[in-house]
Amino acid sequence: MSLSHTAAEYMLSDALLPDPGGSRAKGLRLELPSDRLLKFVTVGLPLFLVSLAFAREFSAGSQISCFSPTNFTGKQSAYVDTACWDSLLHHGFDTEGHAVTKSLWVLKVFPYSLLVVAVLMYLPYLLWRYAAAPALHSDLLFIIDELDKSYNRSVRLVQHMRKVQQASAEPERFWEEYERARRERYFEFPLLERYLTCKQHAHSLVFIYILRNLLLLLFLAATCLYLVFLHLNIFFQDEFSCSIKTGLLQEEPHIPPLIPCKLVFFSVFQLISLSVGGVYVLLMPVVIYNALQLCQWDKGLLSVYEMLPAFDLLSRKMLTCPVNDLNVILLFLRANISELTSFSRLNAVSALREATANKEDIDTVIDFMTLLAGLETTKPKP
Repeated sequence: MSLSHTAAEYMLSDALLPDPGGSRAKGLRLELPSDRLLKFVTVGLPLFLVSLAFAREFSAGSQISCFSPTNFTGKQSAYVDTACWDSLLHHGFDTEGHAVTKSLWVLKVFPYSLLVVAVLMYLPYLLWRYAAAPALHSDLLFIIDELDKSYNRSVRLVQHMRKVQQASAEPERFWEEYERARRERYFEFPLLERYLTCKQHAHSLVFIYILRNLLLLLFLAATCLYLVFLHLNIFFQDEFSCSIKTGLLQEEPHIPPLIPCKLVFFSVFQLISLSVGGVYVLLMPVVIYNALQLCQWDKGLLSVYEMLPAFDLLSRKMLTCPVNDLNVILLFLRANISELTSFSRLNAVSALREATANKEDIDTVIDFMTLLAGLETTKPKP
């Protein structure tokens, strides 16, 4: 008999979760994997391409090549290149023969506009980091800690039940007390469930998360429209006619009215704009998918934790509209599943409950631990 008691003690002691060695606060992920990927691509891609454009500009020198008259000296040709690059005005004629000018100045600021795009793409993540991440961090830290503690409380409760059952002179009286305690819900640990229920009626986190995705989607669409505008108006014109007859040179007869010029960097900017626009178009469905995740519950995580006593958010149908803070917390709990030590234990217990012939014998983790400790074998049959 003492050997079986010792074996039961060892089995129950092994079922307890060890205390976390370090602080969980540093290991929590406050961004979903898809959001982290979006941030890396939307912010990093324009910065990377801009760095390539600037590197080419510094290495190649002049970004424009003008075909000056043959009687121009080297200094005069350099002046023509500089003046035409500074003005970037195309002088042409419309269908009726009237002189028109078209500014190509946007090509000069195109690399800097990509820097602005990168800053805009980072704004939604700054909003999340400073407006929602601190509250989410506190919620996750408390909930993960309580979930693991609730599992340990269940194991310690079974350890106490085993000691009381061994000291009891009337086994039938012990099981009557056990059944009455279950009926009157003495095994509940209601703090966590009430906290999650309270989060179900809060909407601050979900509002900021939806706003973050809407802002990101708006900036992606605005960037794509800006690039389409550039291609339709400017990015098909790599050659233009420049006029330098201004100021002191206006009356010089040997200077032609128009000088043809070619943009050396034109193909590079076309490639950069097509790359950014194509990737951003592909990322729009990802942003929409992230927002649509809030339209359904992650019931897999909650169903596993229903093995805890009285943790029945699903069975009591307390989950109503999924657009609330609780659903956001569940998404981030799934992303931080490695921090939930009790999840793997309860998942295994749930699998055993599904595999057992009499499912009604295992309702909570307490029932499983009583079966593990050998108490159910002495329970009188009804």
